Amino acid sequence: MSQLSDLLFETRVATESVVDFLAGGRLRLGVTGLSRSGKTVFITALVHHLTRAIAARPEKGGETKTQLPVFRALAEGRITSAHLDPQPDYSVPRFAYEEHLAALTGLDRHWPQSTRRISELRVTLEYRSKGWSLRKGFGQGPTRLDIDIVDYPGEWLLDLPLLGKSYAQWSHETLDAASASARAMIASEWRGLTARSDVKARYDEETAQKLAQTFTQYLRLARSERFALSSLPPGRFLMPGDLEGSPALTFAPLPMSDGEELPYRSLGREMERRYEAYKSQVVRPFFRDHFARLDRQIVLVDALAALNSGPEAVRDLETALTGVLTAFRTGRANLFSTIFRPKIDRILFAATKADHLHHTSHDRLEAILRHLTARAIERAEGVGASIDVIALAAVRATREAMVRHEGEKLSAIVGTPVAGERIGHEIFDGVAEGAIFPGELPADPRDVFKGEALAVSDEEADFRFLKFRPPAAMLGADQKPLPLPHIRLDRAMEFLFGDRLS
Repeated sequence: MSQLSDLLFETRVATESVVDFLAGGRLRLGVTGLSRSGKTVFITALVHHLTRAIAARPEKGGETKTQLPVFRALAEGRITSAHLDPQPDYSVPRFAYEEHLAALTGLDRHWPQSTRRISELRVTLEYRSKGWSLRKGFGQGPTRLDIDIVDYPGEWLLDLPLLGKSYAQWSHETLDAASASARAMIASEWRGLTARSDVKARYDEETAQKLAQTFTQYLRLARSERFALSSLPPGRFLMPGDLEGSPALTFAPLPMSDGEELPYRSLGREMERRYEAYKSQVVRPFFRDHFARLDRQIVLVDALAALNSGPEAVRDLETALTGVLTAFRTGRANLFSTIFRPKIDRILFAATKADHLHHTSHDRLEAILRHLTARAIERAEGVGASIDVIALAAVRATREAMVRHEGEKLSAIVGTPVAGERIGHEIFDGVAEGAIFPGELPADPRDVFKGEALAVSDEEADFRFLKFRPPAAMLGADQKPLPLPHIRLDRAMEFLFGDRLS
């Protein structure tokens, strides 16, 4: 039955790919990242830059300026139109672009709500090709590219490896990880309850719910800013959505062996059933309906949070990123795969919040992220996928300045901290600006596993998690907000879909 289901799925995907190809250029871009990595801000900024840059472009003969000089098709003036179109999947929630843009650019500017479910948005680019177009050769009209942006929580991505693991194997790995020094303290209540549970005892719902609740509490604590751990499947336990309270999300690991015989109505047997239901009813549909159809992918990474939390968080982030890249179906794109079976042929890892560091540290941030993904990148490149790593800020909330401190001129970043943020004894009101001296990242990326990642003094340690408000938006001649400043958003665009606009 499973093989027949897989065959039907592959046939459906191939049919959809052929229809998409003949209908015109289409690219499905996956945007993901673990919690607080900036997925919503990235998509909003990308779409705003594309649609606004064309609308605000001066008439022919006027001076052409762009905030996206590395994005060649735009810099060369070959993109003639950029606008939002209805998304192709009517059953998937629409990405709330207008709402998120209003949050970033309104009078009470603030960061939008983070991604908690899958959503889609289509932005269509019409452009002048530099050469012969395959689709023009087929007589399909003007050259255009429909970019279908698929936004989904990175925590869901970490569930894909579960498809190849039994309940006993997953339980062993999860319990073993929870005994490590970085997790033992926050997992103590759940581990204690698990140790007192008998896998062969008769199942009762109260015990199952208590185990699931304490297990979920452990996952939430591990994800908090204090610990910043990343490898925390099952992902839907942290973002349950409509599944909250369902049996498919009411299970927890128990110590047992593969092939162990358990009584029919035992606690262990029921937990195993619910784990298998989670894989078949939650994980597999996500893979088949959304993830397996992607062409390009960007993975946003809040590396600074892990660096601030120390080596254990960095190691855990490395494990999570390896799992993420292992989940992708990668390979070199060719005409056959484009028409019949899309594969992810380009993946971009982006270390976000680069505006929290001085530009002299951006190369070091990229080097650290490249080091954390080295094993996974080697595997993906071996099958023909192109991978890049950048330091990025889709919206730049700070500016750089030289500030005199104790008689010495130091490089600082300046921005408006969120109300309630503090530097030392000073508490900000959300209006006044503040200058901080960002820590210096290590020159050797291997040092992030050895001790404190950021070289800051005890006095400066409070500055690490300072949150800044988005910058105030400037208005264009039409009194609508212009795109906000960024760091390397154009480089991300060029890598992810610039080649499709040649």
